Amino acid sequence: MIFRQLFDATSSTYTYLLADRGQALLLDPVADHIPAYLQLLRELDLRLQRALDSHVHADHITALGELRKQTGCESSIGAQARTECASSRIRDGEHIGIGGVALRALYTPGHTDDSYSFVLENGDVPRVFTGDTLLIRGTGRTDFQNGDARQQYDSLFNKLLKLPGDTAVYPAHDYKGWTSSSIDEERRHNPRLQIGSVEEYIALMNSLHLPDPKLMDIAIPANLACGVIS
Repeated sequence: MIFRQLFDATSSTYTYLLADRGQALLLDPVADHIPAYLQLLRELDLRLQRALDSHVHADHITALGELRKQTGCESSIGAQARTECASSRIRDGEHIGIGGVALRALYTPGHTDDSYSFVLENGDVPRVFTGDTLLIRGTGRTDFQNGDARQQYDSLFNKLLKLPGDTAVYPAHDYKGWTSSSIDEERRHNPRLQIGSVEEYIALMNSLHLPDPKLMDIAIPANLACGVIS
């Protein structure tokens, strides 16, 4: 299996390339990097089968629509997303196969109401791609796009933290340059997970008062159209 972690410095977004048997998937691709993605696919002799977003992003414009136009790949997003432009909708428990890559979709709302994580069910090490739900030493904000701290608590404590402790955690963002973690590591050291109840977590998230993402007013409308701006 081919695995690459790619980075957009402007939005601190990680994009993931997973491939096997000449077929590839891009998770959370950023529009600004389409030429680089296409070059990498050519160099590795891969055909892009699917471009997939973990949720409707607010801090960058997705590459889903343009990649579909340029490569003919399938574009996918969660069934709860308020967009009609994707080729297919992902649902909780759905299995996504690309060559020999096997991903399981895990509905993890809270950051947004359309947030998904993806569990890699094969490969050399267990991995989970957590979108903006579980970050390295943090969790995704819950104060816009129908975010809900109570739902996020459930997604964290009753879904993601139930995965095996050695599962490697790959988030959609990191703002300190960290590339990965593990379920056990986050359980022990993530300050937002050191709480005693759902009510305590809600109070914690409601106290953050974070500024809106800089591109929010541009990115959300664009991403509801899969990043294709007419």
